[in-house]
Parts: sequence; structure tokens; C-alpha cells
Amino acid sequence: MAEPRRRAILDVLVGGERPVNDLVGQLGLAQPQVSKHLRVLRQVGAVEVRDKGRQRLYRLNGPALKPIHDWVSTYERLWSDRFDQLDVVLEDLKAKEQGDEGDQ
Repeated sequence: MAEPRRRAILDVLVGGERPVNDLVGQLGLAQPQVSKHLRVLRQVGAVEVRDKGRQRLYRLNGPALKPIHDWVSTYERLWSDRFDQLDVVLEDLKAKEQGDEGDQ
């Protein structure tokens, strides 16, 4: 999941099933690259595939992604707290900078 192109594929698949060629067009990647990433995503269970005639349609495997969501959500409070602290620091710096400009 750390690979940005794999996350981009997952983002596209949120909208529903897609054949490889749709993913190629939407992502602007070469077909072999998309296929490689889809293979990895299938191996870890993040996506499923089904055959429809000559096409292979890919879709998200929501239940397989839930443990990742649960794991990441444990860090959400920590991130929110740190971003709140960063906002305070940035506001202080901004106020000091505006105060320094007023002195000149």
C-alpha cells in the first residue's frame, strides 16, 4: 500500500469495477505497469478480479481493506493532536512575523 500508484488504482476502483484498459486511461500508466500493480494488489487481497467475456474486471475487496483502515485509524488521534499543535506554533510565528513588520 505504500506504493503511490497502487493507492491510485485503489482510488479509481472506489468508483466500481474497471477493466485494465480503463485503469490505464485514467492513471496514464502503461498497461504492463498497471497489470503488475494489480497482480500485487490481488496477491495481498486488496482487489478481486472476475472474467466477463474477454475482459477481466477488477474491484476492491472491502473486507480485506478493513484491517488496514482499522490500523491506520489508531494513529488518527495522534496525527490530529500533532497537527493541532503545529497550527498553534504556526499562528505564533505568524503573529511574531507581523509584529516584527510593524516595528519597521
